[in-house]
Amino acid sequence: MKLGVYDAILHDRPLPEALEVVAGLGLTGIELNTGGFLPAVHVPTFDDILVSDTARDDFLGIFEGTGVSIAGLNCNGNPLHPNPVIGDQHAEDVRRSLRLANRLGEHRVVTMSGLPGAEAGATVPTWVVNAWNSRDLDVIEYQWSVAVPFWTEIDALARELDVKVALELHPQNLVFNPAGVRELVERAGATNVGVELDASHLFWQQMDPVAVVRDLGPLVFHAAAKDVRINPAAALYGVLDNRFRRLEESEDRTNLGGDEWVNEWPKESAWDFVALGKGHDTAFWAEFLRALHEVDPEMVCNIEHEDVELGRVEGLEVAAEVLLEAARIAGV
Repeated sequence: MKLGVYDAILHDRPLPEALEVVAGLGLTGIELNTGGFLPAVHVPTFDDILVSDTARDDFLGIFEGTGVSIAGLNCNGNPLHPNPVIGDQHAEDVRRSLRLANRLGEHRVVTMSGLPGAEAGATVPTWVVNAWNSRDLDVIEYQWSVAVPFWTEIDALARELDVKVALELHPQNLVFNPAGVRELVERAGATNVGVELDASHLFWQQMDPVAVVRDLGPLVFHAAAKDVRINPAAALYGVLDNRFRRLEESEDRTNLGGDEWVNEWPKESAWDFVALGKGHDTAFWAEFLRALHEVDPEMVCNIEHEDVELGRVEGLEVAAEVLLEAARIAGV
């Protein structure tokens, strides 16, 4: 297996310095962000690479001698957003990322399934969390009518370019659990669409990531190592804790496209993203890696650091120590 880092947490420094950090952790891969919610900070010559062999070779030359290689591309976003300012851009980012992967000799692009509105003419996405009302099933069926043509097109492009599309099972997406990805694959007749198994979003949904890996089997194309800690506040607010605060324009905030922004996480939250080991012990992560290895001995698993209690590199150091020890225990 190849163990690495998703580079978003290292966007504060140029690519050569980010590679030094990854190598210093004892890891060998870096997953590069190539659009969607975040810009392609570490691929400044993106457009040139798509058309120029010289630009491609110059970019790949940055990795030579570092001990770190590209371990997938990532363009997480909402390619089905009903606002074309966001949806059209994120959809094009998926297409461009597939073409970039092909140019770089990579075979995995991570993204999200996306989420349409509730009906034709909608301007904002609608996530049906629990379809107990018959109207909710009508909404979901409409959303599939939007999603299937798009993913049929993307699957064909991915197949042509010899790239697999790995969907993160993420909230506020049409596909956020194994049933959803199977339905998408069946409805679209997809051969090159599967899953990026990010354990964190399964934890807070009260799912078992190891069981999900073994259930999905060959539909798992890629993986992310990110932990979740369930806090005492979950007893009061549940896992759908929704006490977010809108950040003001004057505050540091992350744009998600158009006029959409990341909100402030709830204080004393029901659950938090944490570095590996702070939510689940090394033994769990060893079993997680073992299950991934059973699916594909060449599987890539990259650390995603979103632990606000730890600094950028500090959090990676904590996670890498756990992940490397887990790999040793698992024998992968």
